[in-house]
Amino acid sequence: MEQKIIELDVREDLKNKIEPFQKIMEAIKEVKENDIFILHAPFKPVPLFAVLKAKGFSHEAEEIENKHWKVTFTKSL
Repeated sequence: MEQKIIELDVREDLKNKIEPFQKIMEAIKEVKENDIFILHAPFKPVPLFAVLKAKGFSHEAEEIENKHWKVTFTKSL
């Protein structure tokens, strides 16, 4: 089975004061086992880690530059 990568950048939404939580929840619906969901955010989205962990995701966060975090979520059983 081919691994799918879904990428979402919410930096612009947050800059415009738009809450991206619903957009993130919609995006992860497409993620199957061993697929990867990459989120770009202006800060380390710590509260999201617990929410997605409860849905079977592990994560790895990396600060690319000031106000740009890349978080890679991997779905497992």
